[in-house]
Amino acid sequence: MRSKRSKASFHRKLNTLEERKRFLIVCEGTKTEPNYFKAFPTNTEVVSVEVEGTGYNTVSLVDRALRSSGNGGYDEVWCVFDKDSFSPELVNRAIELANSNDIKVAFSNEAFELWYLMHFHYYDSAITRQDYIDKLTNLLGTPYRKNSPDMYDILEGRMEDAIRRSQRLLESYRPRRPAYDNPSTTVHLLVEKLRRFGRQSVSCNLPGV
Repeated sequence: MRSKRSKASFHRKLNTLEERKRFLIVCEGTKTEPNYFKAFPTNTEVVSVEVEGTGYNTVSLVDRALRSSGNGGYDEVWCVFDKDSFSPELVNRAIELANSNDIKVAFSNEAFELWYLMHFHYYDSAITRQDYIDKLTNLLGTPYRKNSPDMYDILEGRMEDAIRRSQRLLESYRPRRPAYDNPSTTVHLLVEKLRRFGRQSVSCNLPGV
């Protein structure tokens, strides 16, 4: 009897391993975005999430994602980057390159911090990068630090609202032109994917680690 249970347990475990999804998230930033996704609580029995913080941007970031994914057998590869001060032409080229290689994009115009702000209020007017910092400092009640490893934990309770507001903002643009739609973000699309995989831990692969 013990042998049968052991055998059934083995097959269940084998099936779980065979079905486990593999995600690769390649980030423009080396700390802010990787720290956020590193803290994301996924169930490692059903999904493997690798996060790279690269320091690359736009087209060079997508090229890096292509090299990193290689023949890695990933179910999904994501690039996370911002509009910043890059030209619309460069941004569009990066998004087109990603799309043509089945790479998904979590893009923010103009900065990743828009996703953080959406946890508190709906924003549909363009603001400067310094405004993002000032608003977050005011809303958090403490100076906002871009490289903070605690942002996921601080904002987790407001995530549903952030997803709803981000989706509402995205739907307000018809047609969608990411390089020109300021403000806008699709980070919530990646967040929604990760939330499907329960709670445990995310592995992180940063330069020098």
